[in-house]
Amino acid sequence: MKKVFLLALVIGLMSLAVFGCGNQPPASDDQQSGENDQAEEQTGEQASFDGELKIGIMVPTTGSEATYGKDMENAIQIAVDEINAEGGILGKKVVTTTGDAACDPQMATAAASKLVSSDVTAVVGGYCSGATLPTLSIYGDANVPLVIPAANSTKLIPNNPGNAFMINGTGAHQAQKATALFERLGAEKIAIVHQGDGYSEDLAKITNDVWEEDGHEVVAFEVVNKGEQDFSSLVTNVRSKSPDLLYWTAYYADGGMLIKQLRQGGYEGEIVVGDGSNSPKLMEIAGNAAEGVYVTSNPLVEYLPAAKKFMEDYKARFNNDPGPYSALSYDGLYLLADAIERAGSTDKEAIIKALAETEGLEGLAGKVSFTEDNVLAESNFVVLQAKGGSWTNAE
Repeated sequence: MKKVFLLALVIGLMSLAVFGCGNQPPASDDQQSGENDQAEEQTGEQASFDGELKIGIMVPTTGSEATYGKDMENAIQIAVDEINAEGGILGKKVVTTTGDAACDPQMATAAASKLVSSDVTAVVGGYCSGATLPTLSIYGDANVPLVIPAANSTKLIPNNPGNAFMINGTGAHQAQKATALFERLGAEKIAIVHQGDGYSEDLAKITNDVWEEDGHEVVAFEVVNKGEQDFSSLVTNVRSKSPDLLYWTAYYADGGMLIKQLRQGGYEGEIVVGDGSNSPKLMEIAGNAAEGVYVTSNPLVEYLPAAKKFMEDYKARFNNDPGPYSALSYDGLYLLADAIERAGSTDKEAIIKALAETEGLEGLAGKVSFTEDNVLAESNFVVLQAKGGSWTNAE
């Protein structure tokens, strides 16, 4: 009997060792998000929390703009970890769950539906305007507060049910900055090229109207397909119109190819791109052809004195530099945290009211106040120029 008992005891201890180590089921997305205290070495006293507060993140994590999306998600997570280290929001631990918008309207609506059904308190996200647009009604019907750090098409404004807040300057802000640059560069005749999506077409049309109202000429207004590889016919047409300047209002992946082919095809005029092309990857794709190209851009972290520590933390954690929309995404989470604290509640209506009442909140990218349309009250756009493979301040 004693031998049988000992054998059973050994088997039991072995079973406990096997099932107690390394055989846990994989954590869900929600469990993984906001639980970095298990992945990082902690110092000091850990904060105690009274429950959790779930925030949704809607960014492209697949597709041609996934680099931007991942960068935005990373920046938001840094803000989450900082807030949790200080005790969370209303004493609750912030956790996140991400929906992949993929810069595609159908994918974005699926992502928004997923986030709403997962009972998030609010959402930070929206990169591509065309993909963000159809999600507004989904969040609006559920009365979910939405902070939009990147998408900035003016088409979002009339479709806003009142719960969405844009903290990037609008297409109207950017068009004003762009046309002032065109005049500074001595242009009279310009060509504008877009891709027919909500963001690039909106910026193209507004810029066209402002430029013509100022007494100048738009000699070519062209649309190309997303993913286009051969711009030869466009280059020929543009050269035949002899514009002083060409303004590309779409994204960097195709913009880099267009710039390269414009220069190879003999176009010698100025080239300016919109903020959808402010990634350093534009210069990687275009190569030497990108030298001297201007961009109308939202504020980038490397030119923001308040962002020094954020940049250091980001690089230490993710082993690369923060991207163009990292500061705005980081600010978006802090804006939301501030509104929830001022509301003193996780009630969605109360949070929306507090967001609307935000006045001069200081973020990495500047102060945040809203118009009655829930858009940034003052433009945050700057002008940069490509020199030696990086963007430099051109203001």
